[in-house]
Amino acid sequence: MHARLLAATFCVALLVAGAASAAAFTAGERHLKTATASAAARNHGDGTIRITLWYPSTAKEGTSLDVGPPGRPLFVTGSVAADAPFADDKRRALVLVSHGFGGSARSMAWFGTALARSGYVVVAVDHPGTNGVEGVTAEGAYAPWERPRDLQAALDKVLADPALAAHIDKDRIGVAGFSLGGFTSLLELGARPDFDQFLAFCNGPKRDAICDPQIEYPVDMRKQAGVLAEPGMATVDADRKADLADPRVKAAFTIAPAVIQAIDFDSLRKIKKPVAIALGDSDTVAPPDTNGELAAKLVPGATIDVLPGVGHYTFLPDCGPGSAVLPAAYCSERPGVSRDAAHDRVTGEAIAFFDKTLRR
Repeated sequence: MHARLLAATFCVALLVAGAASAAAFTAGERHLKTATASAAARNHGDGTIRITLWYPSTAKEGTSLDVGPPGRPLFVTGSVAADAPFADDKRRALVLVSHGFGGSARSMAWFGTALARSGYVVVAVDHPGTNGVEGVTAEGAYAPWERPRDLQAALDKVLADPALAAHIDKDRIGVAGFSLGGFTSLLELGARPDFDQFLAFCNGPKRDAICDPQIEYPVDMRKQAGVLAEPGMATVDADRKADLADPRVKAAFTIAPAVIQAIDFDSLRKIKKPVAIALGDSDTVAPPDTNGELAAKLVPGATIDVLPGVGHYTFLPDCGPGSAVLPAAYCSERPGVSRDAAHDRVTGEAIAFFDKTLRR
């Protein structure tokens, strides 16, 4: 089964590689904000959700998206046309984008701007309590099921703006995410969180690296109950096994999805919308057999592409001149692996997937 899916997806990747490199548009970028009570609970009372919008434009890309000090960026993520006009008045499909644990919207720019240049409107957020801009909080780390609500609030904000909504086809909305963003994406389609199941897995003989303290934050799920008992966390705790699906979302593309053991397996079997998974066979952070490959087996009709030699952090942006201060794992690749090539392959597959699943 997996061999056939891999072969089919690889052929798609080859077919779309040229299209991904010959984009039809430039990428415009705008920034918005919204706020929710859930975000405040996860981020020391600050309910702000920062939103990044990428979209098709024809203006020249002149604003750098580098992350870090000028001249010595930690990551290099390309450029955009800041606050540029949309390319035209066409209503376009929209893709929500969820970053990984300790990441940010900008850490997904390599992916989001590629979709924008191919004609998609992209809405990404900095998830409160699990982003690298303000830092990870215990409340965010131990309640990752709240992340779908961030995307839903961001989508509400964008669709409530008449000037932006005029460019969006609200009947063609998808979601994509990396690592914990893959977990988030599956919850958007109706998968239900189950951290009791996750704790049992981590206490069992088949536990994997996702159970260990992470580079970004020393997560220890045995502390989760204490954090959820804190003042102000009651509403968040009430969602820990909730259905957080957004019916507006029609399909999900997940990249190296993590924490799949924290999703109720029966809920994965009940997903009826299209799901595509891309991951590396050398992922030691979210090992494929207990994460992405497991999701591919459980979700009906899910497709999977396994990239040889690719690790988890290959899906971060390219490392810049100042990256020596970062954990070595963020910038290390196996011999023969090209981060840019992996990015191109995955964005090509995502564009082909959404072209198919979000078409009229």
